Amino acid sequence: MKRKASEAINEEMQVACMCKRRLDHLKEHANSLADNNSSQSTMNQWRKVRLDRMLVDYFLRNGYYDAAKKLADATDMRDYTNVDIYTAAAEVEAELVQERTARCLQWCADNKSKLRKLNSNMEFKIRIQEFIELVRVDQRLEAVQYAKKHFSNYEEGQLPEIQHCMGMLAFPSDTDVEPYKSLLEKSRWADLVRQFRWEHARLLHPSRLPLLPAVLQLGLAALNTPQCHSESTKVAACPVCQPPLNTLAKSLPHAHCSHSRLVCRISRKPLNEHNHPMVLPNGQVYGEK
Repeated sequence: MKRKASEAINEEMQVACMCKRRLDHLKEHANSLADNNSSQSTMNQWRKVRLDRMLVDYFLRNGYYDAAKKLADATDMRDYTNVDIYTAAAEVEAELVQERTARCLQWCADNKSKLRKLNSNMEFKIRIQEFIELVRVDQRLEAVQYAKKHFSNYEEGQLPEIQHCMGMLAFPSDTDVEPYKSLLEKSRWADLVRQFRWEHARLLHPSRLPLLPAVLQLGLAALNTPQCHSESTKVAACPVCQPPLNTLAKSLPHAHCSHSRLVCRISRKPLNEHNHPMVLPNGQVYGEK
């Protein structure tokens, strides 16, 4: 008992120290903003760290665990990221890739109350897959017993999928009849990996999107104009006009411009009283200079 209490206290101390380091990191930026004498290089360095944090978070939430670890170690940012928390998730994911479910079921049991609040069906999907694997190897009696044990108390919306599983008992494992053919496909394991990754992220992050794409979309929306998506009006210096950002910006709203500002597409200089616009016979407008 003392050993467990000591381990719990040590773990809480480590988490508290990590939180303090993260708060100090944020306070550093706040102090730089308040200090008029703060150098631009200091601000740029903090922004670089923020970008690296976003990249690590994006890698972790999309399953690129090795890349996230390497970036966090190379930039000495492990205290500012959730790399250690995602290490356990990577192990569960690796088990699912190898078509083993024990670790994932244990994870579901450890987080049962939280998953229930999120209306997660992760455990149900794992149970369905275990039933399917029994049918695949022609252990149909064991599959029926498994269904009696785990599917007797189903929740709302789960009955149709259970009925499909029970109907699968009447068909061979190489059937071409739908939906049983789809249920027996190996690609369902990849779907389970993606769902676990999504459910794990939901437990840790209140936001649906990682911070990196959210910030990127905000920046693109601030620069996005209808001219960015026409080949005749694209500008080389505009980030939104360049691939692949141009593709990402197509579905985003356009920036609100209350005052138009004409710019020569060749010299990139503004068209005004010092650089009069010149109209060619083809309708194109260029600057005088």
